[in-house]
Amino acid sequence: MSAMRFDAVLIDFYGTISAGDREAVEAASRGIVETCGLPVNAREFAIRWGDQFFEIIEKSNHEAFRTLYECEKLSLQTTLAEFGIEADPAPLVAELEEYWLNPPVYADAFDFFNRVDLPVCCVSNADTKPLTTAINSLNLPFDAVVTSEGVRCYKPVPEIFEQAVKALGVKPDRAIHVGDSLHSDVGGAARLGITTVWVCRNSRIHDIGSCQPDYTIDTLTEMSKILSG
Repeated sequence: MSAMRFDAVLIDFYGTISAGDREAVEAASRGIVETCGLPVNAREFAIRWGDQFFEIIEKSNHEAFRTLYECEKLSLQTTLAEFGIEADPAPLVAELEEYWLNPPVYADAFDFFNRVDLPVCCVSNADTKPLTTAINSLNLPFDAVVTSEGVRCYKPVPEIFEQAVKALGVKPDRAIHVGDSLHSDVGGAARLGITTVWVCRNSRIHDIGSCQPDYTIDTLTEMSKILSG
């Protein structure tokens, strides 16, 4: 791909800047499997839970919007029902709530912020309060933050990316988006003509996407080469 100059960077948070929720999801799944005596292991349950989550979140946009917390509870409740179990899902997502508020951060994320000289907008499929709590506690220097709760839709729906480029005052074809999901990040940003970067983390449980990114990187440190052309 020929060298390009960008006017702004859009970037995902959970799974891209912070370590993915795999440990939190699998920890919650282990407790559920053990408590309920389910005939699957924690990873198998986590994948089934994830499939239900993606199905629900795809239907939770605009007038039908549900918060991420509501989507997690409903998807867990639906997954448990597959095993004939009725339970209050709220106490069972405690591991995820703690993760959202206090996520571990990749060291290369700090390197990225030290090197980038463009405005940066966080674009996240997250509820606003836990995300801003995490960002503020980490003192990360975002120029703007756009959440699914704020826009009432989830990536890959284009409106969340439209709001992000609007927040930074740039055109889509002058922005570059970085994320760890081929479905949500790469697929969504590409619809608007935004250049896409897939950071290939090994912490994802699974990805339902197959979209092809413009660039693939292993760490955010590699972004400096892409941005400098």
